Formats: sequence, structure tokens, C-alpha cells
Amino acid sequence: MKKTTSPPKPAAKKAHAAARKAARPKKPQPLDAVIGADGLARPPWASVDPLLKHYYDTEWGMPVRDERGLFERLSLEAFQSGLSWATILRKREAFREAFANFDPDVVARFGEKDIERLMNDERIVRNRAKILATITNAAATVRLRDAGGLAALIWSFQPHATPAPRTIAEIPTTSAESLALSKALRKRGFVFVGPTTMHALMEATGIVDTHLVDSHRRGTSGVWPRE
Repeated sequence: MKKTTSPPKPAAKKAHAAARKAARPKKPQPLDAVIGADGLARPPWASVDPLLKHYYDTEWGMPVRDERGLFERLSLEAFQSGLSWATILRKREAFREAFANFDPDVVARFGEKDIERLMNDERIVRNRAKILATITNAAATVRLRDAGGLAALIWSFQPHATPAPRTIAEIPTTSAESLALSKALRKRGFVFVGPTTMHALMEATGIVDTHLVDSHRRGTSGVWPRE
């Protein structure tokens, strides 16, 4: 007598479909970028907070070549150490007011009354060591003018090639150039200028381009091509 096979049960069908799906060739994993409502790709850190998104879209990674601009970035990167960049960005205008718009000549002359004023200013990061470092670095910036200036020194460490990260994990946090820049600045009397801080400075000011290759900002600085 011929046997008849009963139709597969729903659970068996699901298991069979899952097995077939698992056997299919996998598509390449998506890049570690977030597509916003505007259709633009950004790294996760710049995809939610409106302030960070605006900063990323309009400023981060664009070249900064003037003394005051670089002294401000150098100072803010030092204050950011151990904190989030969002915290510093929200206090940026207060920092500018407290530090005379980061005019190195003015900040270099800050004395005890200024330090006391800054330590009592709740709008900024009240870290005495970082405040003193900013004053020290202002004086070092002024002295450096006789040797070409801060901007020329920092940009002299631009590498011959820039990273091309496809994921956040591929973005370096230091480089041979940031280590060399750190040493050069320390030799000239600067403080709070470690290799990681200097690499962040180089990223923020366009000296290297660490935008994800899928980001809409990749290659937009005019310093580095997209590829």
C-alpha cells in the first residue's frame, strides 16, 4: 500500500525557511553610520543631539589655520579631557567670554584674580589645572610667533595620507604625527597636549580626515579628497 506524506506542519515550515535564509550569501554589513531623516549619513555621535549634529555638519573637520582659532581649539580639547565634547560645546560661548575670546595676548597676562574669577565661574569647567594650562599655553603661543607661529607648527605635522575608516572601530585615536606634534609642543612649553588630545585636535581642524567613508562630510574640507 502506497504511503501518503502529510503536509509539513507550520513549525517545520518555519524551521525550513530559516535554514534556507541562513544558507544564503550574506550581504556586506552596513557602514557604521546613521542615516538621518534628511537622508544624510553621520557617525553615531553626531546623529541625535541637534547641537552635535550642527557642529558636525558645519564645523568639525574644516580647516582652522589662524592662531586664535587654533589656540581656542587647543584649549577646548584640553578642557574636554575626561568629559564629553557635548559638555564643552554647550559651554563654548561661556568659555569664549571667560577667556577673552581666546586672545593669546590677553590670556597670557591672566593673574591670580583672573584664576579666582575663572574658578568661581559656574558656566565653564572649573578645573584649576586646566585653567592654568590654558594660561601657560597662551604664553607659549605668544613666544612661538618668533619661530613661525602656532598655526605653522601644528599644520607642519599634517600627514601624507589620511585614514579612510568604514566603521567607528577603524578610526584611530592617536597617530605617529599626533605623537610628534605632542612632543614638539611640549618642547616649546605647552601642557595638556598629549598624543590623544592632539589627534582629536587634528581631526577637528581638518589636518586629518577621519570622517567615515560613508559620511556626507567625507572629503568636504578641501584638504583631503573623498577617496
